[in-house]
Amino acid sequence: MELSLPQRLQKSVSGSFHKTALLQKRVRELIRGSAPLIETREVNPIKIAFLEMERGLIELIPEEETPQSL
Repeated sequence: MELSLPQRLQKSVSGSFHKTALLQKRVRELIRGSAPLIETREVNPIKIAFLEMERGLIELIPEEETPQSL
């Protein structure tokens, strides 16, 4: 039996603040118009971000290390 998205999220994140923060940041980026890093017909930004995380395509970079816009 295939796990639902909430079950897969819980199993993958399982209390990890780092992974939770990573997903939240990526979901915000997708909502603001960033293109998905995977080819998919999926439109749910939570599902897209989770698929990207599962495949190791995204990582959390602390805010002080991100380039500042001028």
